[in-house]
Amino acid sequence: MINIHKKVVLDEYGNPTEVIIPYKEFLELEELLGLDLEDEVKEHLRQAKNDRMLTKADSYINLDEI
Repeated sequence: MINIHKKVVLDEYGNPTEVIIPYKEFLELEELLGLDLEDEVKEHLRQAKNDRMLTKADSYINLDEI
């Protein structure tokens, strides 16, 4: 589990408006969420998800073939 050290910025009324986290933890979150992936990789993942939803078995390689 990731531990996030955060600082919450409040407005003049005490309402939270921003959260500040260390850059290293931001990079970890970005990687965990897949926000650092290249557009081509994201498109491949979208296509794989669509194939999976449509149960297109021919889109996948049998594990015995690897």
